[in-house]
Amino acid sequence: MRAVWRITVLLVLSGLSLQLFFAARIALMNVLAPTSTTFQRSEFTRLLRQDGRVAWSQEWVDGSRISDNLRRAVIASEDANFADHNGVEWDALQNAWKKNNAAQARAERIRQDALARHERAVARALKRGRPAPPPPDAASITPKVIGGSTITQQLAKNLFLSSERNFLRKGQEFAITFMLEGLLSKQRILDIYLNNVEWGEGVFGAQAASRHYFRVDASQLGAQQAARLAVMLPAPKRFEKAPRSGYVTGRSGTIAARMGGVELP
Repeated sequence: MRAVWRITVLLVLSGLSLQLFFAARIALMNVLAPTSTTFQRSEFTRLLRQDGRVAWSQEWVDGSRISDNLRRAVIASEDANFADHNGVEWDALQNAWKKNNAAQARAERIRQDALARHERAVARALKRGRPAPPPPDAASITPKVIGGSTITQQLAKNLFLSSERNFLRKGQEFAITFMLEGLLSKQRILDIYLNNVEWGEGVFGAQAASRHYFRVDASQLGAQQAARLAVMLPAPKRFEKAPRSGYVTGRSGTIAARMGGVELP
């Protein structure tokens, strides 16, 4: 029994030490910019293994060198209540959870229907003496996951956490989110986010994205340019292949129309 208590105490102390480590790292970000994030390091490793070399573009710039157009566009697109919430939008999370559960149920029904149709096709083929048709790729039928994360939550995940999905990692994300909100100003949180978020394969931060897509500095972005960059954030690797697609153009117009009502921290 004593051994169990020792292990429990050690686990608790280890957890507290980890939280203190995160808090210290975050407090230091008031004066020192993070040199890299966990997500960036994992992407660097992936690209190196995949291609044997890494095309990488990132340059930290002070918040005063990032256009207010981009700030407004990103908030309008990603987190409309950024200036007011405490790091988590509970209503948005609840809605996302409900929608994701419904999407999962629909995907499961589609998979079951595909398998049932395949079984009937196999029976018909065998009856007629023909080769059985190949099975459907039911595993590829995946629901579209809707996120309810705020900018602060996205930053917490990118800075310190892996991309795996489980309750323990989500709980740690909440803890880091509240540390960010408690130890940094909203403006600093947004500065760090904009300087580190992914905008394409090997393209990180507002300055690199502005130079890559528009050949201008982040301070010179116009409203439409900023809106186009904001549209890319949910899936930058996909949208970088068609940055002027009909969806990007239409969605960026919607974001540009909302930018005037955005409150900056």
